[in-house]
Amino acid sequence: MSAKKRDNGPDGLVIVDKDAGWTSHDVVAKSRGLLGTRKVGHSGTLDPDATGVLLLGVGRVTRLLKYLTALPKTYTCEIVLGTETSTLDAAGDVTATHDMSALTFAQVEAVVPQLTGDIMQIPPMVSAVKVDGKRLHQLAREGIEIERAPRPVTIHRFAVAPTSDPLVLTAEVECSSGTYVRTLAADLGHLLGGGAHLRELRRTAIGSFTLAEANALETVSPDSLLTPAEAMRDNPVVMVTDAERIDVGHGKVLTIDERFVGDGPWAVVDSEGRLLAMYIAHRVGTAKPDVVVAPVDGR
Repeated sequence: MSAKKRDNGPDGLVIVDKDAGWTSHDVVAKSRGLLGTRKVGHSGTLDPDATGVLLLGVGRVTRLLKYLTALPKTYTCEIVLGTETSTLDAAGDVTATHDMSALTFAQVEAVVPQLTGDIMQIPPMVSAVKVDGKRLHQLAREGIEIERAPRPVTIHRFAVAPTSDPLVLTAEVECSSGTYVRTLAADLGHLLGGGAHLRELRRTAIGSFTLAEANALETVSPDSLLTPAEAMRDNPVVMVTDAERIDVGHGKVLTIDERFVGDGPWAVVDSEGRLLAMYIAHRVGTAKPDVVVAPVDGR
């Protein structure tokens, strides 16, 4: 009986415009009540003070969240020059101040290219990165700071603009998954000979999922759901025949042909466009299922 209840629960993706003051876990917990299911997860944490796009997987789509987590992100923010904080953003305690009043915007523009493209970034202590089985933010709460290894990230675009306050910049950042925008702000301050911190962080997009499609949390309902196939729309799509559909349902390997564009993962759908599975490259010339999802209620 309980299995039947789970099968009949909602499936899909909800795009939420998170308000400040909510943790990503708070949003998930609230959404469970609004959607009538406990099977809800998110694809990537937003800090409590940050706002914007948060993707919620519901039902079977919770098994697909890793494909959403891997998508590039876009943010807007403000960078405050001259002040460093313990958390690298406005929520932290001030740890250092610098006189950067003589700085010109031309000097800012000159160093931004050093923080664009493939770069190495040290995760902040207030992050969910695990070191020796413990998350950095847990250690930070205990007053412990440890050495962190730099990690490769990609900054596709880092556009800055001046404001009426010479010590405040606005910025738009398009970056790979795993990028810390607060670290980018702090690193910019250091390159300019002083320090900086982040404020007003807003995530405007995850892949093709933007604020234009986002729902205010209080309006979320089963009607807000995108289908599992729409949830995987940023992946190349492979449509299979009815005969192949049975093979996919049984988790069989498929031969890669002209339908398979790129290196995968591929969203494998039936003739009606319903998501059947996510496939990944296997042995030469073949693809194997990574996650199989059987359509439910015509979705």
